[in-house]
Amino acid sequence: MDNLFEYTFVVRSLLGALFASITAGLAGTYIVSRRLVFLSGGITHASFGGIGLGYYLGINPVVGAAIFGLGSALGMEYMSARGRMREDSAIGILWALGMAIGIIFIYLTPGYAPNLMSYLFGSILTVTNGDLIALGIISVVLILFTALFYRTLLYISFDENYARTFT
Repeated sequence: MDNLFEYTFVVRSLLGALFASITAGLAGTYIVSRRLVFLSGGITHASFGGIGLGYYLGINPVVGAAIFGLGSALGMEYMSARGRMREDSAIGILWALGMAIGIIFIYLTPGYAPNLMSYLFGSILTVTNGDLIALGIISVVLILFTALFYRTLLYISFDENYARTFT
């Protein structure tokens, strides 16, 4: 068992899993209690369009995914806030649109098509030191945010109208 920790990829994988579990545990609890699971799934799958666009343009696919993720979140809010469309309909439209755009751009990209499943599901064995730093920073920020705003998050999670009386 001691020999297992001699491999750096094993240590990075375990640290990545630790940081990811902290982040997922804190954020996931809030997401589930607010019934926003479909929203988070829609944003992540719509981000696939950014991955495809990133490959097509020759830029970092993660940057494209982040831009598409932010754009899809804003688009979902805009489409549902106008009152003409229910939120779940807006999520479904942008989910399908993002996936379709991603597939089209991947198809149009000349040369080798990378393993796109690794972007959707990842591989714990490929965690880099840069990934660990980013995950560590996100985990610390999320822990501090949760500690500072715990009561507010708790109130918002279970009764948004009641929470508004405190702000």
